[in-house]
Amino acid sequence: MKDEVTRRGFVRTAAAGSALAGLSAGRAPTVFAAKADKPARLGGTPVHQGGWPKWPAWDESWEPEIVEVLRSGRWSCSGGGGAVADFEAAYAELIGAKRCVATASGTTAMITAMHVMGVDAGDEVITSPFTFIATYSTILMLKALPVFADTDPATLTMDPASIESRITERTRAIVPVHIYGMPCDMDPINAIAKKHKLAVVEDACQAWLADYQGRKCGTLGDLGCFSFQNSKHIPAGEGGAIIGDSEELLDRCYSFHNCGRAHGTFQGRGCFSRGTNCRMMHYTAALVRQEIDKLVTDTKRRQENADYLIAGLKEIPGVEPVRLPENSHAVWHLFAFRYDPDQFHGLSRDDFLRAFRAEGVPCSGCYREQYYDGLLHEAIASRGFKRLFPAERLEAYLDSFEDLKGNKQVCQTSVGMFQTLLLAERSDMDHILEAIRKIQAHSAALVA
Repeated sequence: MKDEVTRRGFVRTAAAGSALAGLSAGRAPTVFAAKADKPARLGGTPVHQGGWPKWPAWDESWEPEIVEVLRSGRWSCSGGGGAVADFEAAYAELIGAKRCVATASGTTAMITAMHVMGVDAGDEVITSPFTFIATYSTILMLKALPVFADTDPATLTMDPASIESRITERTRAIVPVHIYGMPCDMDPINAIAKKHKLAVVEDACQAWLADYQGRKCGTLGDLGCFSFQNSKHIPAGEGGAIIGDSEELLDRCYSFHNCGRAHGTFQGRGCFSRGTNCRMMHYTAALVRQEIDKLVTDTKRRQENADYLIAGLKEIPGVEPVRLPENSHAVWHLFAFRYDPDQFHGLSRDDFLRAFRAEGVPCSGCYREQYYDGLLHEAIASRGFKRLFPAERLEAYLDSFEDLKGNKQVCQTSVGMFQTLLLAERSDMDHILEAIRKIQAHSAALVA
């Protein structure tokens, strides 16, 4: 990657030298479009004029196995075995876990895992505010309160230093979120959990194959949860998984996701324990198991292109790549960076996004401060939460959102690009970098 960046710098230097040579020979200097062209928002030509890889990507070689399952008439996995069991074994091996329980979605995986770890009505769960709303919702579904640790602006993940101040006598678990496939700093999080005897359930729903200190995300806490929703790197429309190394915990997960029936070490008569139907279907399992090889190949390509982008972004003032924990690797469900308008003549983040999109680069402002969207206010105003929590606790809970200064900063300054852009060609990564350089070079005009 470094050689490629150096090569591009050499090309620019050589081009500048050629222009000077032209002047000395009495010829007009060459005008280079990348520098002279106006931003597309000001009537210039977009840097990227082609498309981007589509998602999800279908492979016809997957069809025979899926059709075989459909023709078998055995679509449900309520009896165990079959394609679901095959996928569970393959996915556990891929991530490096002892066991896997396949579920209907990442959401049901989270509900199942937290229930098994003892999260119950009236409890509190510390989690990240910078995440897809399902993280909030799964905690609320268990009639527990999602209490937010602050977001570290450098990493976009949970700031371990902000956790202990949020712990109360009601705190039952910590749910770190490996958002965008970027590993949380798990060593200090696990140390805090151990100190206070708290469960750790990893929300790894965007972190397939991400790793931290030599271990895959999802294997770093008590249980880890994944999603296979349509946008995900291993898509099936819907689907999810729970992984772990404890036979007892995974048996309890299996029981809960299968209507409370006995399983393995967790025994009883009939549907003897609380549970619901969160099972994955066999034809879903047949699809996701066959996608594993593609996941591995795609992940390598995303990581290589992300490394290239990071090296290029570091050369551009005002755009700051995300910092990862030492000895860790992200898988980039979104590729994000922080934007500083002061380095772009005061061009707002929203106006930067409009200019970036006009150059042919799809992008977004990532997550906003979702705790002000009404979901949490609606939940704690319900009869159930009013019975479960004292009024003064709920009032203090709403007030605590003002303390999330790091998260507010992240929500106001982040720029994200969807994972499919990282599956494009290396020349397309150059387009992304060139678009940012062009916007910066003309940012004063864009402000005006």
